[in-house]
Amino acid sequence: MRLSLFSLGAALLPSLALGAEWGSGDRGKVPPGFLTTKGTNFRLDNKNFAFVGSNSYWLPLLTTKADVDLTLKDARKAGIKVMRTWGFNAINATELPTALATDLTYYQVWNGTKFNMNYGKQGLERMDYVVKAAEKAGVKLILAFTNNWGGYGGMDLYVQWIRPDSRYHDAFYTDPAIIAEYQRYVKIIVNRYKDSPAIAAWELMNEARCLGDLPAGPNCPGKRLLTKWYRQQSDYIRKLDPYHLITTGGEGHFFWDNPPKFWSNGELVSDYNYNGQAGEDFEEDLTLPNIDFGTYHIYVYSWYPQLIYAGSNFSAYEWGLQWIQQHADAAKKKGKPVILEEFGVPTYQDKLAFYPGWVQKALDTNHGIMPWQYGQLGLTESGGNRVIKYADAIIDGASPNDTNTFYKNQTDIWSIFTRAAKIQDARSR
Repeated sequence: MRLSLFSLGAALLPSLALGAEWGSGDRGKVPPGFLTTKGTNFRLDNKNFAFVGSNSYWLPLLTTKADVDLTLKDARKAGIKVMRTWGFNAINATELPTALATDLTYYQVWNGTKFNMNYGKQGLERMDYVVKAAEKAGVKLILAFTNNWGGYGGMDLYVQWIRPDSRYHDAFYTDPAIIAEYQRYVKIIVNRYKDSPAIAAWELMNEARCLGDLPAGPNCPGKRLLTKWYRQQSDYIRKLDPYHLITTGGEGHFFWDNPPKFWSNGELVSDYNYNGQAGEDFEEDLTLPNIDFGTYHIYVYSWYPQLIYAGSNFSAYEWGLQWIQQHADAAKKKGKPVILEEFGVPTYQDKLAFYPGWVQKALDTNHGIMPWQYGQLGLTESGGNRVIKYADAIIDGASPNDTNTFYKNQTDIWSIFTRAAKIQDARSR
């Protein structure tokens, strides 16, 4: 989603007990409690691991251990087995006084061509507790290393500090100095948590594209530059950590020779989600040896606003079903699992209309299912009211609501996912 994851005392890798399972690629025998894959299934300790998960980017931004514990406990009670969250938050040095004053969690501070790392109480100590609490609650974490978008300090921050002469977003994928700083950050995070069974997977980036808040340059769209970057970074992480799963965090754009077309403002246009202009190639990316499973997202209202109007023959609901099936077919063909990793529609009525069918289609096609985003009630920090950053706020004890958020008291929506979680549980035995 575009927005305006172990016990720390463990010094040794968990022993390779009898029953440890072979991982995908060349991962070897995976330690007990570590997620792995077999064909198109996720596996945990020699059993299939089918799951409903969710997203909670704000989890490490909470300032109290009690609220972290409450969130993970309630999520697990609801049937959530996997939670995806941001393993990043970077700020400019000019933002530091405000961050300190507001108790904002931050990991990187930029004031030159190299970031400074925050290992302290407002930094990695908070992530340490999230990972520890997740292990205790029985929830596994997907940690994303950076963001395609500017929210919470994404990849354009690297570009702006290291390559201020560059006008293009995709310099991030090719500039050696930028890649070195990204890898320096990745190494810190991976080495800190690589012994933890609470980590489900490392994620290279949230929603990588050729463009972001900066425009795309001429060498990215339609050039499979992202595939090359995915290969480079997943190979790098595999050398750091032979056991945890690795994925892209992409939206699942295709790169078809004959992409669909549609009429927009009187012009027949090629569909951005299928024509390679975003930079991804979902099918090709799945063939990479150290990409263990595929991810994709659904935001029909954001992606096709020109087609959604009164009297239109375009069905956002049917498009979503088609998108799910296309990714299921691609993953099956490549022999790897797939997660519908984010999906959302803005209104309560559309959630009720769309989610049952979309979730059932995902269940029928062997998906991991992770709606955007999980909402927590009963948070107590700052009296239950706190501005985090931007417009993100805890209000009356409720976690940030970006209109896609679903909460336990929205029983019609909540029950769609708790029902699916029970079905997935039954498949995991």
